[in-house]
Amino acid sequence: MKTILVAEDEQAIREFIVINLKRAGYKTLEASDGDEALKIYDKEGGNIDVAVLDIMMPGQNDGLAVCKELRHRSGSIGIILLTAKTQEMDKVGGLMMGADDYVTKPFSPSELVARIDAVYRRVALERERSKKNFNEELHSGSFVLNLRNRTLLKNGQPVELTQVEFQIMEYFFSNPGTAMNRTDILRHVWGDSYYGEEKIVDVNIRRLRMKVEDEPSNPKHIITVWGLGYKWEA
Repeated sequence: MKTILVAEDEQAIREFIVINLKRAGYKTLEASDGDEALKIYDKEGGNIDVAVLDIMMPGQNDGLAVCKELRHRSGSIGIILLTAKTQEMDKVGGLMMGADDYVTKPFSPSELVARIDAVYRRVALERERSKKNFNEELHSGSFVLNLRNRTLLKNGQPVELTQVEFQIMEYFFSNPGTAMNRTDILRHVWGDSYYGEEKIVDVNIRRLRMKVEDEPSNPKHIITVWGLGYKWEA
């Protein structure tokens, strides 16, 4: 069953989210703070598809800390942050720590469920592909992208990627030298029904440059195409 972990310290908001997720067919686990969320993750043996984390939770493990820890433990779990409109830097910080998406409060039930559905579909697709006997590798210069193991090698050395980063790299490798606009990247990775903003693409590109470029401030592989988006050069 599709399993969602909801970590939100405000009980009314948490119950509101849980009710709507149950109506949408999700098994829902509840946590009132970050420490409890991590304990539930461990208790479930990591068998959680998507975590919905409020950024402003009390204690040492707020939403950003839990996001960072969950991403460290799993590259495949989907992570969505709940933020306030005033938490712009926290949104960027969360994406840099490996979150897949964020939803700004106040939000409608349909928007939240749609965003969770989109993240869950990516998680489920990756798991399904990993079960199949994928032997295909995509080569680009000194890089090798393995579609079966969902891994990236640079000069024979592994580069750790989140599921979103892997999908962006797969898109790049499949379209080398082609200028792709942010909307195309957004639709390919996040889905046609994605509600969010295109800047989520820019944040993930920034993360990728830090991982694949020798000099992230002077990129040679992920090239900005001004006024459009990005392209990949081997």
